Amino acid sequence: MEFNFKKNAKNFFMVLMAIGVVTIIAGFLINPHRTWSALLVNDFYFLAIALCGTFFVAVNTIAQAGWAVGFRRVPEAMGTFILFGGIGMILIFLFGHHDLYQWTHAEYYNKFLAGTKTPNPDYDKILDGKKGFLNVPFFTIRMIAYILIWVGFTRWIRKESLAEDLDGGIKHYDKSIKIGAIYIVLFGITSSTAAWDFIMSIDAHWFSTLFGWYIFAGLFVSGLAAMCLLIIYLKSLGHYGNVNENHLHDVGKFMFAFSIFWTYLWFSQFMLYWYANLPEEVTYTKARWDHYRLLFWVNFFINFVFPFLVLMTRDAKRKIKILLIAGTAILIGHWIDVYLMVMPGTIGRDWNGFNLIEFGILAGYAGAFLFVVFTSLAKAPLIAKNHPLLKESIAHHI
Repeated sequence: MEFNFKKNAKNFFMVLMAIGVVTIIAGFLINPHRTWSALLVNDFYFLAIALCGTFFVAVNTIAQAGWAVGFRRVPEAMGTFILFGGIGMILIFLFGHHDLYQWTHAEYYNKFLAGTKTPNPDYDKILDGKKGFLNVPFFTIRMIAYILIWVGFTRWIRKESLAEDLDGGIKHYDKSIKIGAIYIVLFGITSSTAAWDFIMSIDAHWFSTLFGWYIFAGLFVSGLAAMCLLIIYLKSLGHYGNVNENHLHDVGKFMFAFSIFWTYLWFSQFMLYWYANLPEEVTYTKARWDHYRLLFWVNFFINFVFPFLVLMTRDAKRKIKILLIAGTAILIGHWIDVYLMVMPGTIGRDWNGFNLIEFGILAGYAGAFLFVVFTSLAKAPLIAKNHPLLKESIAHHI
């Protein structure tokens, strides 16, 4: 069954993108610093959701899990946005790094004032000790490497999936298992190092040994929520008749489980910092506690308490309306989570609440993401008809 990307939907998404473009232009005229921060928040957020798509396909392929085969074209399509999000991330860094990353300021690395023996009051010993890793050329090379790996494997996996539709057999399936196995190893490494680079290095004096896991948990659960909403939307259009409450139940279980996993990492980091009370560790939490306290607790409630209570029962995970509510809440919650990871380190105490710049850019990115995903869905059958585990997916029952 083919998906028809209707003109009305295209126009709506293009309007959202236009709103984003206008907002970016106006933002740079009004408040460039805030605009760069909002761009980083939204680009990273949607890039993370796209990365979940490819990871979900890869991990289910190597596990030889049949239950998700019936709707695998949805996470495949989500992964196609990685190219655009990745290019956006590179451009944001190249042109906005001075506003976003403290360690890119040259004055922190000079022990003495130019041409004198007078000590430089801005010299930062900690940043100077990290300059072998945190420097613009090496950072840019790493970013490009991440994007090439993610985009290359996303396209490779999708190419084999589409070829399987044409050729049948298990040749492409067997090859996909090998590709997926290589990818998740590379993804495990690059997702952590990219988290250090893109987000953790904003607060360059601070570091966390579990930050990569924390980013992954947020990435995966927000991607699952987006995937769930997309599947439900396609079902409402009359597609995916073979995707029933049993499949949705499993998606709901993943959303429930990884909301708890995210909370485990959130609380573990917070509790250990509070207990040890070491200045070099608590600086990250203190900046968010002192000036973003309401948002700090909203983040915890909407990303843990709400999905935990809503998705706890078996019946809840099998009802479309509840999954819509929970999925929407998770998407909002993890946008707030990314916001809290970026804004205190870039805007700091100058933050005075949300503004139209952030919401306008959010609308633009949402429109671009959905336009890319639906365009991808329209280019191939919605069901991988020759996948060897398709019958298992259709018969899935729990």
